[in-house]
Amino acid sequence: MKKIFCILCSTLLLFFSVGGCVENKNDKTLVRVNEVTHSIFYAPFYVAIENGYFLDENIEIELTNGGGADKSMTAILSDSADVGLMGPEAAIYVYLNGKENYPKIFAQLTQRDGSFLVSRNKESEFTYQNLIGKEIIAGRKGGVPAMTLEYLFNQNGLYNGENIYLNYDVQFALTAAAFEGGTGDYCTLFEPTASEFEEAGKGYVVASIGKDSGEIPYTAFMALNDYILNNEDVIEGFVRAVKRGIEFVQTAPQEELVKSLKKQFPGISDKSIINSINRYNEISAWVTDVTMKEESFNRLQEVMQNANELDEKVEFSKLVLTKYSNIK
Repeated sequence: MKKIFCILCSTLLLFFSVGGCVENKNDKTLVRVNEVTHSIFYAPFYVAIENGYFLDENIEIELTNGGGADKSMTAILSDSADVGLMGPEAAIYVYLNGKENYPKIFAQLTQRDGSFLVSRNKESEFTYQNLIGKEIIAGRKGGVPAMTLEYLFNQNGLYNGENIYLNYDVQFALTAAAFEGGTGDYCTLFEPTASEFEEAGKGYVVASIGKDSGEIPYTAFMALNDYILNNEDVIEGFVRAVKRGIEFVQTAPQEELVKSLKKQFPGISDKSIINSINRYNEISAWVTDVTMKEESFNRLQEVMQNANELDEKVEFSKLVLTKYSNIK
């Protein structure tokens, strides 16, 4: 997977160059953000958009959904997006491909896996040993969700092809539909899909992958190095807006959270939005400090090595910028 990823990135970098920020008709700086998926897992970012925190920094967000870190990184490299919200593993793959103008991480958003293990049946006394002999839809091989899941399973004595079967064939965006259609005994779902599944009686959350696997820098904001250097004021304003979003999600009353998130999730019930926020707050999914830590960055690389997706570790300072995440 990482070889295919790097070949694609290499080809794109030969044909596209990095542009600067674009001023829109409202004299705001347009920042095109491509997110890996659309989930309440990224609630602080959406709150910053809907509550006008980016506008306060003279920034207008144009948001698109990549449907996977590989596609989100392609958007960055092809100059169809300025900023990517995705797993740091994508930046690691590109760096190891030897490119000079590679993406750098300037702020972290989540510090745990945001997925939940969903069973077809209610399991009041779930243990990971319940998975023996079962098929689990695991996500895209080489992506952080799949690698974290495998890491957690290995810690519990479960190994793909030996006593469990991990299905990597279902596209990330199609996981819920595939599971509902009969594929697999278990799957992993992010919020609000997990809560919607439970509410409809389609499945039951039996475990939090993030709670059980521990802290890793799961998703972060990144951009090509040239873009960051050419637009430092924009990056600083971007980080300030995200920080305000994080504070709001962790302190605001539930009714205010629903109001701020409803536009981003118009088809989701208020109950599911509240359940999603509560679940993520319970596992401390969101960072309180957007500065990525070297220890957690190295732990991510251990997870990648466990999945045989990383041959050599990358030095923290090569990919992570802390000067912007520390601004007030």
